[in-house]
Amino acid sequence: MSTAVEVMDALAEVSDAEDAVFLQRYFKTGPGEYGEGDVFIGVRVPATRAVAKRFADLPLDEIGALLDSEVHEHRLAGLIILNRLFDRASRPRARDDEQRERLAAFYLAAVRRGRVNNWDLVDLSAPNVLGAYLVDRPHDLLFALAASDALWERRVAVLSTFAFIGRGDASTSLALAERLLGDREDLMQKAVGWMLRELGKRVDRAVLVGFLDAHAAAMPRTMLSYATEHLSPAERAAYRAAR
Repeated sequence: MSTAVEVMDALAEVSDAEDAVFLQRYFKTGPGEYGEGDVFIGVRVPATRAVAKRFADLPLDEIGALLDSEVHEHRLAGLIILNRLFDRASRPRARDDEQRERLAAFYLAAVRRGRVNNWDLVDLSAPNVLGAYLVDRPHDLLFALAASDALWERRVAVLSTFAFIGRGDASTSLALAERLLGDREDLMQKAVGWMLRELGKRVDRAVLVGFLDAHAAAMPRTMLSYATEHLSPAERAAYRAAR
């Protein structure tokens, strides 16, 4: 049976010291930055995915050991493996609802322990695990996460709704966007604007326009910019002028 240590060793074999320096800058790990204290060993995402693929049957407690590591790439590999396990448990011909519930609870616990703690980790996992689990369930949990003081819990709430948008449901994305209009974090403004843009593209453009008509004047510049990216230059200018 594979172990977290074996995954860590495999990642170390493909790590690069120069990439580690670049990634630490890219993910803002300096004092006062959003990724303060995060540690990188210098493994790019494709290489991390390749390693994770080799350990697709890693036991859940070993995934937990990866998520508890201070090394970013260890946590990323753990989440990639968790995504694969959830996808496997969700396949129509072999759907395992007990496993899905177990994996979603495991993921939520990791989020609340602060182990899903950078934007790439959230964006990779939230729609594919928690969002996919909640598609046909009440979404109250996401509103609780959106009310958290923790940036990454709020981002998990918003990014989880990407799964709903994919199913043609914009309602929760809109409700969370309305509640988070005043969020001061740049990464939250980007996340909310991104989901608004996607629901306009994938669900109903008119729904996005209606939201913008009602709320553009109160939206932070970054959120508004992301939400209107695919609109015409004239439409974008009109919404910017409304602020």
